[in-house]
Amino acid sequence: MKKIKFEASGHLYENMDELPQEDRCLMEEAIKATQSSYAPYSQFKVGSALLMEDGTIITGSNQENAAYPSGMCAERVAIWKAGATFPNKKVKSIAITANSPHKIVDRPVGPCGACRQTLLEYEVNQQEPITLIFMGEVGNVVKTSSISEMLPFSFDGSYLH
Repeated sequence: MKKIKFEASGHLYENMDELPQEDRCLMEEAIKATQSSYAPYSQFKVGSALLMEDGTIITGSNQENAAYPSGMCAERVAIWKAGATFPNKKVKSIAITANSPHKIVDRPVGPCGACRQTLLEYEVNQQEPITLIFMGEVGNVVKTSSISEMLPFSFDGSYLH
């Protein structure tokens, strides 16, 4: 037996103001997207914004349902909207943020496992990395150069052929 180690890597910014201009603008769109969140049960409002290769920005927000787990995460709302609306355009980056009226979300909120898998599928299919930028309501921001950085031992369509 041989032990192996996989690590995620990225950059940590102290706050959104430290981000490069393009990333900061994308995060501002994700923050705006939280306003359209439908989260009457958790009160945890998540917004995402995708930057397409042509400069188009697509947003998404989480949409809950009383019949858990029938709701949908902001990241998947945005990526599926991009895929349906612009099927031949590549996604350059995605920004994610969250807030709650019950407490200040003061640490980065990364995508859940299902969202990581879905985002990875798009990254693999377009054969180019998708930059991932995520934060809470305030505080640190994490930026990775690729979705695959967040999902070691990933599964994709290549296993099925």
